[in-house]
Amino acid sequence: MGNCFDKGGSAQTAHNSEISRPSNSSALTVPPSMQTSGSDSGKSNIENPPTPRTEGEILSSPNLKAFTFNELKNATRNFRPDSLIGEGGFGYVFKGWIDQQSLSASKPGSGMVVAVKKLKPEGYQGHKEWLAEVNYLGQLHHPNLVKLIGYCLEGDNRLLVYEFMPKGSLENHLFRRGPQPLSWAIRIKVAVGAARGLAFLHNSPTQVIYRDFKASNILLDTDFNSKLSDFGLAKDGPTGDNTHVSTQVVGTYGYAAPEYVATGRLTTRSDVYSFGVVLLELLTGRRALDKLKPGIEQNLVDWAGPQLNDRRKIFRIMDTRLEGQYSQKGALAAATLALRCLNSDAKSRPLMAEVLDTLEQIQQSSSKDSSKPKQPSNHHGQRTRNPHPPSPSPRRSPLPAHRLPTRVG
Repeated sequence: MGNCFDKGGSAQTAHNSEISRPSNSSALTVPPSMQTSGSDSGKSNIENPPTPRTEGEILSSPNLKAFTFNELKNATRNFRPDSLIGEGGFGYVFKGWIDQQSLSASKPGSGMVVAVKKLKPEGYQGHKEWLAEVNYLGQLHHPNLVKLIGYCLEGDNRLLVYEFMPKGSLENHLFRRGPQPLSWAIRIKVAVGAARGLAFLHNSPTQVIYRDFKASNILLDTDFNSKLSDFGLAKDGPTGDNTHVSTQVVGTYGYAAPEYVATGRLTTRSDVYSFGVVLLELLTGRRALDKLKPGIEQNLVDWAGPQLNDRRKIFRIMDTRLEGQYSQKGALAAATLALRCLNSDAKSRPLMAEVLDTLEQIQQSSSKDSSKPKQPSNHHGQRTRNPHPPSPSPRRSPLPAHRLPTRVG
């Protein structure tokens, strides 16, 4: 599902299950074109043509290369097992090489590395989702969206060619128990990048609702810059006086907004809820759904949500692997933001632009804190008091010289 990751990254998650997938149909009402051109500043300019595009127009996009099946066989060494870098219900992802100028297949180890997604004919990602991904990623260009280079459509073969993301998915780094867990600074950086991607989609002239925001769809480059992948379930937002889009309920349990699951009414606030779940995963190091946990702990929102309301309990749910890398102020601000995103009242959730602004403030504050001399801290990120404080004098208050902040500010 757009997972263009390095070796060891799997697109398949046993802990999260798909709600449902649309029927495998070639009939598709495609969204209006949103031609974009990226800039060095990370912003994108968008032109908004007035009419929907046909399948032929989507596939003739000047931004994409139409590969032949033989070209991709050569690029991936005939889809050899040692080129396999990912697998899921949709199919397989292979590592390949193409010439950077001509985009033709090149020898392994030379040219530009790419990720080639090869769909299973019987997989749940059918032609409709495949075409939707070509349509959106063929037009939308932003530093926090994965780049689609081209596609192949020959008979039953449907393939997509993406830029290669060396660090794989956020899911693998966050939940795979490796020797080096993600630091607090990297977690906030990933959250900021993902928020930028969602804010870009929501603020496009033709609004786009991502609809499947989750840790496995956030890919990371060498510097841990995050990019959104898999646009097969993306949907145009409401137009005119409409407040929502009524659609078939699809997505992933644990991430999908409750009002969307219950009614099929989709808004950008549905994405905001999903973002809140991922932010909670970043804070706790726990999966949205984990059947291996006992009772209420199986559902992250059910378990952590009530504790987000109590500042004294927030630090009980923080990932212990962070080992106090965060300030109390930063952790409280992030937890408060997650709580707002997870509000049961969709209209009370913040817009992604506000979410992004808050995260950038947390990031800036964390950068300033990291430049200051650190005091000893416990595993909850709270500063510890001096075990041997100086004896109080008549002119000196016996109270500690430093108190923990009581407000998020």
